[in-house]
Amino acid sequence: MQIAIYSRNFSPQDQSDVQLLIHTLHQHGMRLWIYGPWYEQMQASIKWPQKPVLFYVAQDLDEEIACMISVGGDGTLLDTLCFVRNKSIPVIGVNMGRLGFLANIGREMIGRMADALLAHDYVIEKRILLHLDASIPLFGEVPYALNDFTLHKKDASSMIRIHAFLNGEFLNTYWADGLIVATPTGSTAYSLSCGGPILLPEAGGFVVTPVAPHNLNVRPLVVPDDAVISFEIEGRSEQFLCTLDARMETITSDVKMAIRKEDFMLNLIRLQETNFLQTLRSKLFWGIDKRN
Repeated sequence: MQIAIYSRNFSPQDQSDVQLLIHTLHQHGMRLWIYGPWYEQMQASIKWPQKPVLFYVAQDLDEEIACMISVGGDGTLLDTLCFVRNKSIPVIGVNMGRLGFLANIGREMIGRMADALLAHDYVIEKRILLHLDASIPLFGEVPYALNDFTLHKKDASSMIRIHAFLNGEFLNTYWADGLIVATPTGSTAYSLSCGGPILLPEAGGFVVTPVAPHNLNVRPLVVPDDAVISFEIEGRSEQFLCTLDARMETITSDVKMAIRKEDFMLNLIRLQETNFLQTLRSKLFWGIDKRN
């Protein structure tokens, strides 16, 4: 079995956990593909039972990869989308970060994860992606996101105006610092912190959430995921920010944009003993109040 491992940065405090991961996967007879820049950071700190294959770009990976392991937090797992793209390579996250809605495999579960991968004892969750169409080229070969698309003012200037349309019909003009369109997966990320609702992963919809809206009666809205949401933006500043997950582009008011559901999905691996509701209770501390 061939396994790819991706991470952004190597921290000395994670050395023992990374070593355990490498050793455990090797003991299970797995051939490792390691993200090149990460390998170069930790090469001297980790004992390698076998020299791994290095990858740097999406084209280095082929269909023989059984899965990709993300080592870090949710942001690190979002990065893997740029590598797996539409290749159907499933992704699983080992949480070395903080919250961990997506990367929910704790350090203590590394051995269990390796057993599950070898025995195919896991569940594949299909997570929808959103796709950005724009009047100019944006985000290169990866114009899609797992969590969210956002429009935002670029500096400390006054609020901006975002004219939103649903399937070509005028929806609303948002006077705000920005606007978020989140997938069900992304409903527990930036949208949640701005007052948006939580959607179950299998729910069919996008959440449109304003960021610091001037009109207090403007609230987050859930729309069908087969809808096309288009935007026009204006403000006193000449430049604005547009993001897909953690990737960012600077745009002007001349750029026209539309969001729709991507034609393919991300395959996310979930171990049998975990599920989204358990993650919600754990990460959001539901039930901690003993009066409940």
